[in-house]
Order: sequence, then C-alpha cells, then structure tokens
Amino acid sequence: MASTRAASRYAKAILDLANAKGVSTEVNSDMNSIATAINGNLELSTFIQNPTIKVTVKQNALLEVFADSNAVTKGLFQLLFENKRFEILESIAVEYGKLFDFANGMEQAQVTTAVPMDAALEEKVLAKIALLSDKKVSIQNIVDPAIIGGFILRIGDKQYNASVANRLQVLKRELSN
Repeated sequence: MASTRAASRYAKAILDLANAKGVSTEVNSDMNSIATAINGNLELSTFIQNPTIKVTVKQNALLEVFADSNAVTKGLFQLLFENKRFEILESIAVEYGKLFDFANGMEQAQVTTAVPMDAALEEKVLAKIALLSDKKVSIQNIVDPAIIGGFILRIGDKQYNASVANRLQVLKRELSN
C-alpha cells in the first residue's frame, strides 16, 4: 500500500468528521466494504491504480459501485477527486478501520499457527489475550506451515514468538557460538 502517511492523514480527518456528525460506525462499515472490495477484486484495484484513467471516470465509477455509502464517504470520494489521489483509497479505508477500532477500545490480534485454530484453541488464546490487554480483542488467524508448530502472537506493536521454528533458530545460534 502506497502513501501510508497521506492515507493516515485522510483517515484521521474522515474519522474526525464522522465523529462530529455522529456517523463514525456507518462510515466504518463503508470503509470495511471499500477495503474488502478493492482487495478482493483485481479489476477494481487495477482500475483505481491506473494513472491513464481520468479521475472523473474513477469518481463516477466509485459513486456507482458504492452508491449506498454514507455522505461522509461520498465526501471522501470528492476530496480524492479534487486532489487526484484515488490510488490511496484502499490504504485510507484500512487506516480508518484501525483508527476507529483504537478509538473504540478494540484491538486486532494476529495469531500465526502451523494449522488452522479450532474453536477451543481460539477461546484459550482469547483468555490469555484478556490478561495481556485491557481492550476488546478480535483474533485473525494466519496459517503458516513454516513455523512448524506453536504460535506467534502479535497485538499492536508487541509480538510473542512461541513457534518451533523460532526455538530451533535460537538453538542454532546458541550452538554456533
């Protein structure tokens, strides 16, 4: 995602405006659908990123695709039209989601495991996370067979690596010294 600094500024401004109008939850829903649509549709992503397509065409297409969006979200499209910055729309949507979650005391935890987590393991992880964080935490499970076993837990800027691959790497360093 390009221009994360600019995207963060746009997202903060949109969140402030949405909070002032009391529609931050609706705009968050719009931003989630925008991020999902752009990330999940290669044609839409390519269309938005293409510099040869006129910004008026992009604006009209986005207003058509996201016709039932909130007025604040449509205002964002107008702002991106005026500044010719449609290429950072996905980044803005993702950043908005992060800022919205943070403002509402929610946090995203990434748990990387070698195999998909079942419901019982997810409950245990949520119980451990509740001890570490005072915020409401949702879990995103990432499956990576390269960690061999165990897990890697990432909450915000903190990471706890209890993977077998990490333990083997530590053992290798100790034996080579």
